Amino acid sequence: MANDTLTITDNRTGKSYEVPISDGTIKATDLRNIKTDAEDFGLMTYDPAFMNTAACRSAITYIDGDKGILRYRGYPIEQLAEKATFLEVAYLLAEGELPTQAQLDKWTNDIRYHTYVHTNIIKFLEGFRYDAHPMGMLLGAVGALSTFYPDAKDIAHPANRYVQRVRLLAKFPTIAAFCFRHSRGLPYEFPRNDLDYIGNYVNMMFSIGGQHQPNKVLQRALEILLILHADHEQNCSTSAVRAVGSSHVDPFSAMSAGVAALYGPLHGGANEAVLQMLDHIGDKKNIPAFIESVKKGEGRLMGFGHRVYKSYDPRAKLIKKTADDVFAQTGLNPKLEIALELERIALEDEYFIKRKLYPNVDFYSGLIYQAMGYPTDYFTVLFAVGRLPGWLAQWEEMLEDKDQKIARPRQIYTGIEIRDFKPIGQR
Repeated sequence: MANDTLTITDNRTGKSYEVPISDGTIKATDLRNIKTDAEDFGLMTYDPAFMNTAACRSAITYIDGDKGILRYRGYPIEQLAEKATFLEVAYLLAEGELPTQAQLDKWTNDIRYHTYVHTNIIKFLEGFRYDAHPMGMLLGAVGALSTFYPDAKDIAHPANRYVQRVRLLAKFPTIAAFCFRHSRGLPYEFPRNDLDYIGNYVNMMFSIGGQHQPNKVLQRALEILLILHADHEQNCSTSAVRAVGSSHVDPFSAMSAGVAALYGPLHGGANEAVLQMLDHIGDKKNIPAFIESVKKGEGRLMGFGHRVYKSYDPRAKLIKKTADDVFAQTGLNPKLEIALELERIALEDEYFIKRKLYPNVDFYSGLIYQAMGYPTDYFTVLFAVGRLPGWLAQWEEMLEDKDQKIARPRQIYTGIEIRDFKPIGQR
């Protein structure tokens, strides 16, 4: 008997089946061979929220949650955050290798060429209420882009897909910045292609009358945060992009699915929840009582724990370091002292140690965003800008994967088996 197989005995029939093991997994469809009789559909797995199901093979991002490891295309996140630019990381995720200088120059120039959006997009955004949530605006506008570029439906050709990826990377920050300006009642600031990618994005958000004094420390901090968010394996929004993209829809529509998934408070809104928690605590002296309430199940310790990481989130370590640079420029956020003390107490408490609850990427990112002048309802838009390169790389990889078909999960039907229709007078 081969070592790389799994032997399953069906106690219903007494039959045994040998199932191949590859990369630590078995194919779910191999279980279909396990039947009680010829009319039996075959065995299925029941896995709500895909807790233990691999839906794809991917060469983009590697995570070891137990060891706190995150790598893009084999490169440790620590090295990329320290040394790479956001556009270098975007290229790496899409192409599989870091660009040469010539490749980076072409990539940068291609993106710079497409930063402007059609004026009708501006009219579209102006149709939103003054207090519209920026993520709702971003969701609608990104989806609307598909109507401006009908050639985007031609996803079969790599050269055309490249153009659409470039368009999205170029126009996404422009739209995101316009959403920011709309929420403040400010006129839209158009792209300045003499600036770099991050500088242009920040200028479109904060320039008043064409005047903005760039702070290179804060811009680099934002760039690091975007790099840390660029991809994170098969999370909710990435899975949404892959699932919607599997229908072979245009990439603008597929990316809007990612925005929609990120809009949810369980995914993209966690750093805002951290700030609300810190506001609720109010003072360092209240932390012990808050910790006890969490242990009693009367509250939640936001920004701690992660579905994947069972040790310190490597991104949280990098963000904590970045926070020092930011607060040196902006002055200390009063919430920072509460956050630091909360982290210290929680990491020494056996209750949280036993449950492997460590700070995640959201614990400090909200404090940094707030210090840099972003309103809390805009945090998730920043997350989306950072995650876009990952969504695009995952979408491209999904299209080239010959094993992939249109997403179509199975279900376990729990409803009434059959009944006869009754006329309305007999109901």
